[in-house]
Amino acid sequence: MTVLRRVTLAALAAPLALALVGCGSKTEGTSAAPTGGPVAAVQAPAGQMWSDVVSATPEGGMRMGNPDAPLKLVEYGSLSCPHCAKLANDGMATLVDKYVNTGRVSYEFRSYIIHGTIDVALTMLAQCGDKSTFFPMIEQLYKTQDQWIARAEQGNAQAQAAASLPPDQRFPALADAFGLTDWFAARGISKDQAHACLAKPDDASAIAKRTQDWYQNQGIDSTPTLYLNGQKMTDVVEWEQLEPALQNAGAR
Repeated sequence: MTVLRRVTLAALAAPLALALVGCGSKTEGTSAAPTGGPVAAVQAPAGQMWSDVVSATPEGGMRMGNPDAPLKLVEYGSLSCPHCAKLANDGMATLVDKYVNTGRVSYEFRSYIIHGTIDVALTMLAQCGDKSTFFPMIEQLYKTQDQWIARAEQGNAQAQAAASLPPDQRFPALADAFGLTDWFAARGISKDQAHACLAKPDDASAIAKRTQDWYQNQGIDSTPTLYLNGQKMTDVVEWEQLEPALQNAGAR
């Protein structure tokens, strides 16, 4: 992914900022997951499952599940990070079915920008549809990550040309160059809709600024970084580590 990373960083020229961190590298610190007794299941609103309840959070994430869940899981993840993809591909279905839909656990995803423009564009496009489509889009992005990254690599020359366009034209052209608008069009976000969402440089700047703030103010320097009830879980980056942590905290 080296060439793609170089191109996208070049395209993230002013006014965007970027705090580049590592995908899958270990975080510093000694914090462990919280522990507690079993927590009771909570019934979802009539006619719904808790995974149907999705909302944007003030911190810039998207949350699935019971907003008052006793266990609140937050992931800082990069959509282009293979370690984040492994976590999602190994555990997302179980997380939703076994933990979120019981009302015991809520899950919030905060998109963290590692690979410059491509992460920013993916974040904007994942948020382009109705809130109910956000997590299915994330799941599909991770399942097909190898394929769309390979396609994006083919658009490097076109992306370099697009990077010099005015801000409101840059991200639509870059997403076209990387094949992202085609990927989302195949999943219900038309190209016109995608271009309209991407033609908002202030939104792109806000996404990049959140990453910079998380890096500078919270010391988040790797993805995935996971928090449970506000407590950073160091060295928990895979589902086989996360599920026992949820259970030890009371999701049992």
